[in-house]
Amino acid sequence: MHGLIQAFSRTNRILNSVKTYGNIVSFRNLDQETSDAIALFGNKEARGIVLLRPYGDYYEAYQSKIGELLDAFPPGVLPIGEAAQKAFITLFGAILQLQNILTAFDDFAGSEILTERQRQDYQSVYLELYTQFRPGSDAEKEAINDDIVFEIKLIKQVEVNVDYILMLVEKYRKERCDGDDRELKAPIFRAVDASPTLRNKKDLIEDFVDSISVSGEIDAEWQAFIRVRQDKELAEIIKAELIAELAAHHPVVLWIDLGYTSSFMYDINGELVLMATQSHVVCGYGYNDEGVLISDPDSSRRKRVIPWANFMRMWDSMDQYAMAVTRA
Repeated sequence: MHGLIQAFSRTNRILNSVKTYGNIVSFRNLDQETSDAIALFGNKEARGIVLLRPYGDYYEAYQSKIGELLDAFPPGVLPIGEAAQKAFITLFGAILQLQNILTAFDDFAGSEILTERQRQDYQSVYLELYTQFRPGSDAEKEAINDDIVFEIKLIKQVEVNVDYILMLVEKYRKERCDGDDRELKAPIFRAVDASPTLRNKKDLIEDFVDSISVSGEIDAEWQAFIRVRQDKELAEIIKAELIAELAAHHPVVLWIDLGYTSSFMYDINGELVLMATQSHVVCGYGYNDEGVLISDPDSSRRKRVIPWANFMRMWDSMDQYAMAVTRA
């Protein structure tokens, strides 16, 4: 009996709000032995607590909750008023908990009641309410007050990833009639809205969908698109840092390319370092909407303005090398 309890305990070890129990896949001729072991090592009245109820009990409760959901809340429509929002959060959270238990039963496969579209619509509403009410932490369960809890971990266990979204994009490209077919794009954005981690990247994904080519490889186009966006965002961050230094009246030594600089990678003790010949150095001392105010001792126009677009191109060629001068 001790060995039986040990076997169950190791399988049944709790991990988080998703794994709240184990799944014994071979359980034959052990019903009485299990009841005897529970009675010997624990509470002899605890059988109904320790062991899961039959599948039918959970599925009946699941059917009832889904019926309540469909009757009270149209898919994809945000409930109006705090009372309705609390009711929706509680009801959908209960459905998530029941689904989590039902997935341990083989009988549940293919017996889901909600369609994929309905599930995504309800989940996107649930996540929208979560973003409105969340206190700012990233816990498995988040309480917005004493009686409302968000089951975020249960959503994340079945969350879609970027690969799934790219698969939908590929499908959309094969089926679309033109680049502005919103109905064909809808499955992509429903999946994004229903994802806790991708919904805040919806604008990025929308821009990518609008930019895809007719026949290019989607994965390669996504990677190239991301690199361009990352470079653009990094340039904006670097520009903001430069503006902050100039706004603080700190002169900044800037390496720029006037068009005749040649650059190459040089190996220094196994590390590749960007090297340049015939680069130009100027001193930035201010800025305005037009561009950067520079002092250039090697020019007849010692003080002048380089327009932002030109400056960023010239500075980017030198890998944004700069040195701010501040007081000690």
